[in-house]
Amino acid sequence: MKKFITYTLFAVIVLTSCSKFLDEKPDKKMAVPKTLEHANLLLNDYTTLNTVYPTFGEIAADDYFVNTDSWNALSDQDEKEVYLWSDQSIIGITQWQNPYKAIYQANQVLEILNKLEKMSDPVQFRQLESEACFFRAFALHQLAVVFAPPYRSMTATQDLGLPIRLSPDLDYPSSRSTLFETYHQIIQDYKNAITGLRNTKPPLGRPSKAAAYAGIARTYLDMADYSNAFKYADSALQLNNFLINFNDVPASSAMPFARFNDEVLFPASTFLAGPLGTFFSRVDSNLYLSYGSQDLRKERFYQKSEDGHYSFKGSYDGSESGIFVGITTSEIYLIRAEAAVRTNNIQQGLSDLNHLLKNRWATGTFSEITESDPERLLKIVLNERRKELVFRGRRWADLKRLNQKARFEKTLVRRIADKKYTLLPNSNPYAILIPKIVIDLTGIPQNIR
Repeated sequence: MKKFITYTLFAVIVLTSCSKFLDEKPDKKMAVPKTLEHANLLLNDYTTLNTVYPTFGEIAADDYFVNTDSWNALSDQDEKEVYLWSDQSIIGITQWQNPYKAIYQANQVLEILNKLEKMSDPVQFRQLESEACFFRAFALHQLAVVFAPPYRSMTATQDLGLPIRLSPDLDYPSSRSTLFETYHQIIQDYKNAITGLRNTKPPLGRPSKAAAYAGIARTYLDMADYSNAFKYADSALQLNNFLINFNDVPASSAMPFARFNDEVLFPASTFLAGPLGTFFSRVDSNLYLSYGSQDLRKERFYQKSEDGHYSFKGSYDGSESGIFVGITTSEIYLIRAEAAVRTNNIQQGLSDLNHLLKNRWATGTFSEITESDPERLLKIVLNERRKELVFRGRRWADLKRLNQKARFEKTLVRRIADKKYTLLPNSNPYAILIPKIVIDLTGIPQNIR
């Protein structure tokens, strides 16, 4: 059994659900994907490649809370335990399995292409190859944010990363790479993707060149490599720097932002929202109060609930079924702003921050930020980052990164049924436990507790 890879449990599902053309072939010999068109159809599978990402990190983060009655009403025991940073085993496999299913499908595409002649259609060949590399990088990064420890350059070559799957073959065992190897693979796949992706807007659900640059910028930010984060954020914004003016977004709408809106560089979401959904979650009061009175995000992102607290409604996925974890230009402006301030490029940081906020405040009410002290400006940028990227799957990664500096450490607190739960900065639960069945089947080491 230990020779089964981490995604053996879903291999059959992949083969039956991800390729419509399989159901249309009466000849079983024709059911084996082997052409550029087959590869293209596999990459068109929005459900498998764009909506499968884990919520555990955001569930464990501090932008919201659930009350005792709501916590008791949750049907998923794993989500209840993750909310409290529990040491109990994770029983369900979906949040680990589904992103690896996306990796499996990307690897299927790469295997098809490996058996074809590039010269049959070299442009499409390279484009499909690049898209598959992008999806593999994005999925592995989503997994790393949740199931791997914080990235520390001094220990990354010793810390445990994740299993790296580079083939759809089912006959070789999984092992955990180092954290350095995991992040190196993510960056390498994104860099491979850049060369063949479109400069123009791609078909819905597919990545562009700007998205690949943005994915690298996000990854380097999580690694606290601010020089490279700036470089790749800048490259992304050179290709696409559009921001929505929130004055043009109707405040009264239950879902103000459409899926595939013009700020979205790459659309991705979680399968379900769980405790993050509007029925259960209530936004942290201090976070809500941190928005200025003319900051339009207050009414576009939040709605008042019957209990007097606020719930989140501003998903860029345009639905309540999951949370948006894709990449937007607004996030990349904030990456470039933070990286600029951290590398002593104050004017660039101010320019990016002010440009973003002008598009978020009521017309004529925003006064430009002029702070020139790097430390104070950095705090402003980080506060705006949290306010802009709320419920975007980024807060858990930010806590893991920022806690490594004493001035940004934060102890998280939950209260359920008159009992207090705490999560200390840099503690082991910042790497969510890998599902027990994966440990049992593969023999890979569990995250430390």
